[in-house]
Amino acid sequence: MTYAEAVAKRITQISIERSLTLNRLASLSGLRQSTLENIAKGNTKNPTLRTLHRIAVGLDMTVAQLLDYDIMNESVFDDE
Repeated sequence: MTYAEAVAKRITQISIERSLTLNRLASLSGLRQSTLENIAKGNTKNPTLRTLHRIAVGLDMTVAQLLDYDIMNESVFDDE
């Protein structure tokens, strides 16, 4: 698994749990929907901390909370 895939999985998981569409999350985060779609599809290989922060704020959580989940904590990423 790559870092991009792990981030995409986490954002998708939270969106489903909170019944949020990517369009709604984009509005809450102040990001373009296309930006979130690219992250969710794994097209964005290394989302910036600023982008992750904006997503976290849109989800009413910290970046630490956003990235604190089993896949992220237990994985060694295949990214080069």
